[in-house]
Amino acid sequence: MDALLIEHEALQLPTAERARLAQHLIDSLDELSVHQTDTLWLLEANERLCTFDAGGVSAVSADEVRQKARALLK
Repeated sequence: MDALLIEHEALQLPTAERARLAQHLIDSLDELSVHQTDTLWLLEANERLCTFDAGGVSAVSADEVRQKARALLK
């Protein structure tokens, strides 16, 4: 199965069906073991690092993040 094809098809669904599908997918994550969850987080972290290393995103300083968070909380 091609995940991108499934994603493309799912995005064509009506809003209520997309919400139902999203909830079902999120619920299915609760069935993962701690090891499976850790493995998925490591894969996600690696993907994000590769994107950063390739210049796909830029770094933001901790000070800037704090300032933005404080502004959102006001």
